[in-house]
Amino acid sequence: MSKQQPITDLFQNDRSLLSVEFFPPKSAESVDVLVEAAKRISTCSPDFVSVTYGAGGSTRDLSASVSKRMKDEVGLQVMPHFTCAGSTQEELGAIIDSFYEEGYRNIMALRGDAPQGQSAFVAKEGGFEYASDLVAFIKDRHPDICIGIAGYPEKHPEAPSMESDLDALKIKVDAGAAFITTQLFFENEAFFEYVDAVRSRGIDLPIIPGIMPVLALKQIKRITQLCQSELPQALESQLSEVESDPESVRRIGVEWAMRQIEELIDKGAPGVHIYALNKAKSAIELINAARGN
Repeated sequence: MSKQQPITDLFQNDRSLLSVEFFPPKSAESVDVLVEAAKRISTCSPDFVSVTYGAGGSTRDLSASVSKRMKDEVGLQVMPHFTCAGSTQEELGAIIDSFYEEGYRNIMALRGDAPQGQSAFVAKEGGFEYASDLVAFIKDRHPDICIGIAGYPEKHPEAPSMESDLDALKIKVDAGAAFITTQLFFENEAFFEYVDAVRSRGIDLPIIPGIMPVLALKQIKRITQLCQSELPQALESQLSEVESDPESVRRIGVEWAMRQIEELIDKGAPGVHIYALNKAKSAIELINAARGN
């Protein structure tokens, strides 16, 4: 099985990377639809794609299936997500080893969210409580795996303060992380201030901003409430005026994201990670705009 390229190598190309995130559907029957969307996006040659887990590790098997098909059938550079949720150390080790044998060399290591119906994350007996533990575990098991971690420009929802959130980030970095990808945000100033704060902690890893185009107003309100990101009043007002017209909402959301991406790249961001919500059309528009096509 051929090995995939570590994402750290891509940062040496002296250009901003463009990547896309997918989430696995809730049923195996819908996987084909997602893979077709990935094929469409692959025509734009993203530098890599990532595939998430559901809350509590609920879509672990589907995530593995989607990752494998995107790698083998579509030919994409794939970074699977791994979380602490719902797995023991022994189970995680076996999964990581199998992915390694299949040629994956990039992992996004996360603590993970609590399963639906639970208000707080609780580690499975014999599992890990923190993402930093997972990072160290992967790095010890396979030192050549490139590990990405999450950063939160507007603070992790569970962190009591930004200072404590940065403390947690530093622990993950010291455990062996190679780069940081941020949670979504809609005001670029939040990202630039976050980068300054991270650098003040002596962390010099690449920080990739995560951008989510608004595709539906109710959907983005739910998402921002969950992750406690701010939806700017100016954007919400524009969306509210055309809420009954889905294509107009999508167009406004994509144009806002395009402006974010243009400024981020102009000001030296090492890449942009697009939370595509499995929609090929919007992701392709954003990639093409970022590349000046």
